[in-house]
Amino acid sequence: MSSKPPIVIDNGTGYTKMGYAGNSIPDYIVPTIIATPEKKDKVKQAETADLEFYIGNDAIDKRLNYTVENCLSHGIIDNWDNIEKYWQRCLFQYMRCDPEEHYALLTEPPLNPPENREYTAEIMFETFNVPGLYIGVQAVLALIASRLSKDAEKVLTGTVIDSGDGVTHIIPVVDGYVIGSCIKHIPLAGSDITKFVMQMLRDRNEDIPPEDVKLVARKVKEQFSYVAPDMVKEFAKYDEDPERFKIYDGEHPKTKKPYKVSIGYERFLGPELFFNPEIYGSQHVTPLPDMIDATIQLCPVDTRRRLYRNIVLSGGSTMFKDFAKRLERDVNRLCKKRYNEQKSKLLKDSSIDLKETEVKVIQHRMQRFAVWFGGSMLGSLPQFYEMAHSKKDYEENGPSIARNNPVFSGI
Repeated sequence: MSSKPPIVIDNGTGYTKMGYAGNSIPDYIVPTIIATPEKKDKVKQAETADLEFYIGNDAIDKRLNYTVENCLSHGIIDNWDNIEKYWQRCLFQYMRCDPEEHYALLTEPPLNPPENREYTAEIMFETFNVPGLYIGVQAVLALIASRLSKDAEKVLTGTVIDSGDGVTHIIPVVDGYVIGSCIKHIPLAGSDITKFVMQMLRDRNEDIPPEDVKLVARKVKEQFSYVAPDMVKEFAKYDEDPERFKIYDGEHPKTKKPYKVSIGYERFLGPELFFNPEIYGSQHVTPLPDMIDATIQLCPVDTRRRLYRNIVLSGGSTMFKDFAKRLERDVNRLCKKRYNEQKSKLLKDSSIDLKETEVKVIQHRMQRFAVWFGGSMLGSLPQFYEMAHSKKDYEENGPSIARNNPVFSGI
């Protein structure tokens, strides 16, 4: 057992959060991108390729002369050379630690292929020589983090809505075990809202420098957006009250000239994609509340009430103002509708007492970093070292020790 605290790394499609177990916030939040030299001179590149690369904000600065790539696609690692280099910089440049002295806790999305867990174990034990490794499922870690909330139940049962930059998942967890067959994947997340806002700004011919459009769209999304209770009524409110329109002040990156952008309907239309996805495209048209309801209805009947009672939000794309309130209202409406239908059927047999389903959506102050914070809480427990795979286990059995994650085998 190491005397030094474990390192917790949560790789997301948009950002990677890293820090030491026991801390309440990540030490570093770095974009999950890597910049490598463009393949022009093969001989010259062969000499420097392993050393010359940049990650995070450094990679963004090098985007003109380097090939910039995401290390993850929709939450899943798809380029192992890049992620190995990325982890190297995370550990040595940012954390400035010797990985041989710290256990590592990494996170994985719910639909991660088992081969990916093996590759992860191989890189961590072979390349970085860590003494122990634990791969935590993001949904379970988010549920651990939700215990901070006064409203949350202190049990590991709940429906986790995890929405980051690249993907949104609905994951039912019962007594710490994920019901794998009921997980729902939604192809809408933060990057889609950014694209949608960007398109609205372009369609309106706002005077924004081309290289700044994405940045402005992201700022609009993060600083000005909120969830409206009713989209049609919200349009009317803007027509009545011009104060609702905002102005974004920007500066041209090259000429340093100031420019102004008028921000209107996109303030509430961006987050509305979760509730009316048809305004974005025709590929996915089921609203998030309907998906949550359908997911819970697929679960074993004796778990459903508990899953409705503890709907936990996790990830940056759930941080919009009034997001939880609207979600709770819409899921509640679906439950009430079902309750009324069943009640009318059972009226003939009045001896059956039908209880209404309680719906509660949980928010808490660590919501943005819920997965990382859950990992930090788990890594600071004494039992963590017994749960992790040790270097000795790896040397005896090889990468297959990480192939199966026990949180999927309970139900």
